[in-house]
Amino acid sequence: MTVQEILAPIETEMKLFEVRFHESMKSKVPLLDKITHYIIRRKGKQMRPMFLFLTAKMLGEVNEKTYQSASLVELLHTATLVHDDVVDDANERRGFFSVNALWKNKIAVLVGDYMLSRVLLHSLENDNIRALQIVARAVREMSEGELLQIEKARKLDITEEVYFDVIRQKTASLIATVCESAAASVDREDMADRMRNFGELVGLAFQVKDDIFDYGTPGNIGKPTGNDIRERKMTLPLIYAMQHSDISVKKELLNIVKNHNEEKKYVQRAIQLVIEAGGIEYAHNRMIELKTEALSLLNDIPDSESKRALIGLVEYTVTRDK
Repeated sequence: MTVQEILAPIETEMKLFEVRFHESMKSKVPLLDKITHYIIRRKGKQMRPMFLFLTAKMLGEVNEKTYQSASLVELLHTATLVHDDVVDDANERRGFFSVNALWKNKIAVLVGDYMLSRVLLHSLENDNIRALQIVARAVREMSEGELLQIEKARKLDITEEVYFDVIRQKTASLIATVCESAAASVDREDMADRMRNFGELVGLAFQVKDDIFDYGTPGNIGKPTGNDIRERKMTLPLIYAMQHSDISVKKELLNIVKNHNEEKKYVQRAIQLVIEAGGIEYAHNRMIELKTEALSLLNDIPDSESKRALIGLVEYTVTRDK
């Protein structure tokens, strides 16, 4: 299913959401408006609003609370991206200069803070406490996940279990929040927990796919970048290779990640070792398992155009090429 086909059931809702989201970011400070306009112009595929509107439409009727929830989640997501670029000292985001690269760290942090304040105010102004409750939990979990990763990365002793704990909080919690918010917005509290679980599983699969991009995919390795190795990130392919290789390979990988992670020939050697150990194939299989488990949660929901598009969006998350 193409992106256009996935968007078809919610095309009207997405267009209206864009207008309302721009409104939610407006400020009386010219500099802030200039920066938020820059952020909006370089937005990505907007997969989170797509998940939210498709889930809501699958379960009920899109309404005012649905649009409010979509704005809250997108404001939170944008704030975390701005803050992440500061934390990671990143100069680019999706091929554009990051906010901190153009306006320095202090302004970037303040812009992220402003967006978080808009999350609070937007929900309170609309008396949408339920949505605020769901979103606030995501903020806590994302912060805990980031700190857990930093703590474990120092020793490079991340197990697969800890890895999934990290990405469950860092990445999957936001998509879980999206799907839970969607159910709550259409008064389907009976489905809120299930849709949260659905979103979490999709989010885990999404992150594993990102891990695989650093190496390529089974049967089509392509042009690996090695960025995760350069940043000393213990992702699933590397964790698997470390745990299922003989001691000499494990020592070599550890030495590269610790001491030679910025040298191209060593990074390429690490990529080769991970591929030979079956790390990419293992990560791909785990991703498919997560996707399958997520889709099984939709089995008894009545068929509809929105449900089929939502399934297509899940499939897209694991087959996308960037």
